[in-house]
Amino acid sequence: MSPVRWYLSPALSGLAALFWSLTVQAVDLSGEAIQGGLIFGSTEAGNHVFLDDTQVMVSDQGHFVIGFGRDETGERQLRVEGSAGDEQVPLNIALRQYNIERVDGLPPRTVTPDPAASKRIAEEGAMVSSARARRDQRTDYSAGFVWPAKGRLSGFYGSQRVLNGEPRRPHYGLDIAAPTGSPVYAPADGIITLAHADMYFSGGTLILDHGQGLSSTFLHLSKILVEAGTTVKQGDLIAEIGSTGRASGPHLDWRMNWLNRRVDPQLLMQGAPD
Repeated sequence: MSPVRWYLSPALSGLAALFWSLTVQAVDLSGEAIQGGLIFGSTEAGNHVFLDDTQVMVSDQGHFVIGFGRDETGERQLRVEGSAGDEQVPLNIALRQYNIERVDGLPPRTVTPDPAASKRIAEEGAMVSSARARRDQRTDYSAGFVWPAKGRLSGFYGSQRVLNGEPRRPHYGLDIAAPTGSPVYAPADGIITLAHADMYFSGGTLILDHGQGLSSTFLHLSKILVEAGTTVKQGDLIAEIGSTGRASGPHLDWRMNWLNRRVDPQLLMQGAPD
């Protein structure tokens, strides 16, 4: 029997009541069953893993990752099918509270795009979707993550932004404020799947795929130092911080996705990036 272990990040130490241990034969898990959280798992090679009714990609060595979106609620069932039978683990998703942020002084065209910009926005959205569609068994995430930049945390995942007085969709990134030209490093191994110098909303944009549908996205870059298709290692210099696109000042907007779910990179980190 192997333990299923759950660990809370320091950023959510106030949720210590969520800590518990289970004993399950077929799977070993670490992570947080919480909105925006990721859970990393391992099972016997050859086993099949399902989250509710959706099959999860598992590496040849039995490693996998699952995640939860900003507004997910209720209970999910993690099911492992193996030669010894099925094992089910209930995952009760803990709720979070999000802040309201007000950002004023942005150019009106970047808050409410004119009709002429709609085609460009749609084309760029398709590029991003394509870059995030990569699926393979790599587990580049398995060595963990480091901060991609140094600076002050200035914006947080899940917060609701009010831009120039108009409520907008929630913010799905973690913002690190630093001067233009400050270095951006790969937080984990991976493959660059998108390198775009100037997108309408996000300006200089990079997407780094970590395997099994888990990816990092870096926005508002002033300079991109790698090309699409490049394999990078954790700590490699990949870009420089800027204020391109819709940004009120120089900062790195670091986002993460697992499949179509937007997750919170801060839950993977300890301490602060400065």
